[in-house]
Amino acid sequence: MSEHLAELRTPCALVDWGVLEKNCARMSGRARSLGVVLRPHVKTHKCVEIARIQTRGHSSALTVSTMAEARAFAAAGFNDLTYAVPVPFHAIPEAADLLARGTRLSLLLDSEVALRELEAAGSARNLRLPVFLKVDCGYHRAGVDPGREESLELARALAASPHLEFRGILTHSGQAYRCASAEEALSVAEHERDVMAAFAGKLRSAGVPVPEVSVGSTPACCAARDWSGATEIRPGNYAFFDAFQAAIGSCALEDALAFTVLATVIGHYPERKALLLDAGALALSKDPGATHVDAPCGFGVLCDVPGRPIRGLRLGSLSQEHGQVVVSDPTLFARMPLGSKVRIIPNHSCLAAACFGSYVVLKDGRADGKWDTMGGR
Repeated sequence: MSEHLAELRTPCALVDWGVLEKNCARMSGRARSLGVVLRPHVKTHKCVEIARIQTRGHSSALTVSTMAEARAFAAAGFNDLTYAVPVPFHAIPEAADLLARGTRLSLLLDSEVALRELEAAGSARNLRLPVFLKVDCGYHRAGVDPGREESLELARALAASPHLEFRGILTHSGQAYRCASAEEALSVAEHERDVMAAFAGKLRSAGVPVPEVSVGSTPACCAARDWSGATEIRPGNYAFFDAFQAAIGSCALEDALAFTVLATVIGHYPERKALLLDAGALALSKDPGATHVDAPCGFGVLCDVPGRPIRGLRLGSLSQEHGQVVVSDPTLFARMPLGSKVRIIPNHSCLAAACFGSYVVLKDGRADGKWDTMGGR
């Protein structure tokens, strides 16, 4: 397949191979220069071809967030996976099955109840399940408080279990998404590093070995200058980036052209200064974007087919299948007739990408192949 974008049915998801390659190479270089292993999070794209680009020149280690991702990437030959959310108990038997078949799938826990559940599963299957202790470094979504004595005791019990392999400690600096600049993200990265290095030191001083210290969100990993004390980073969004990441300073807007949604103008309403697109919430999601940086940012950045942002347009609202565009420059109606195409950089590429079962791959501005994504949970 090699065709011009104007010939494609819309809405469709576009992955610009050249921009994707640059984004992945940049993060790979950062990981090497800072002395940490790169374990990319594949929930952003759920695509084997992209995972292979991300891990080129590295180990094949990946991060997943669903068992469906774990199954799909294990089947594609990725045999070192971390399931980076506290494991739901119903997923434990399937995780044990993957481990028994040769995939090292590491799980997370942050409670004694989960520890006992995993120990029982390991004992029943005569397996040692690889497990990380999830740590809260300030995001407050999940994880143990590293300052509490109970957290030390949980780590001690995990390391002593005959049915579990203690992989180390893991955190996620999701609070970096509340930053408004790269400088603020750097501060979050430094705090994340310091919290984890201190907790690892505390455990080691208490006789608990800590093989791995796993950290990182995309904003923190883009800003960090020193990961001393950490062993691996787990960014994911960096492969695509998006309008949100550009707004908070993680990337330039052109880096976010790695993933766009192609849409068609299907309505012209000069009298009310509006256009209608055939891409709505089921193509873009309803993520509001970085409203703490730019309150009226809308639901994505509108670009022309080559990928240049169009001034005078704002994607103001979305229904299920349609996007309503506010037009502040009336000359744009003549430049964007019915049937013309636009590319949209979504606010959140991970959510928008999940709306599609495949991506059209762009090379030199033309459609040149298709990559499928895995589905289900």
